[in-house]
Amino acid sequence: QVQLVESGGGLVQPGGSLRLSCAASGSILRTGAMGWYRQAPGKERELVARIINAGTATYTDYADSVKGRFTISRDNAKNTMTLQMNSLKPEDTAVYYCNARVVERPSFRNLEVWGQGTLVTVSS
Repeated sequence: QVQLVESGGGLVQPGGSLRLSCAASGSILRTGAMGWYRQAPGKERELVARIINAGTATYTDYADSVKGRFTISRDNAKNTMTLQMNSLKPEDTAVYYCNARVVERPSFRNLEVWGQGTLVTVSS
């Protein structure tokens, strides 16, 4: 069974920073694209940032609302991913979810896995 566990959420004042982490565990043969999504109360879940390794290159993609403030990174050897969030705004308040596409072993099944979510609250 493959699991994603997020950590690092909490309460922060506007303009502050938080760092979210996501750790993948279980029977993983290979991890493909990984990303962070968020869902604010009463709103649809939306993509925040994603990261893809293609050979020796790494590609990242960000929602317009977080460009220049958030940075996504990953450690393939440890199967972890982080989201550094700076200059946080009240509108960044949401539950943040980790997402990954993995190949499970020994079945070679392609899976899309979600974490349980971590709450980020930006408020004074």
